[in-house]
Amino acid sequence: MMLVFHDDAKREYAYGPANDLPDTKFGTFPQSLMEEAKKKGWIVISMKNDWKVIFLSARQ
Repeated sequence: MMLVFHDDAKREYAYGPANDLPDTKFGTFPQSLMEEAKKKGWIVISMKNDWKVIFLSARQ
């Protein structure tokens, strides 16, 4: 299981309320989902920290 965590307000969107990000009308990522992902070993892809690595790897 992989989840995309939209946490990059500078380049795209940031919404939570996981990790103290705002709870918005266009998306949600509750803290309970973040905790479940960690508990079950799911990969959480951070738009802020991981997307460039993921995108560049896919293009090669």
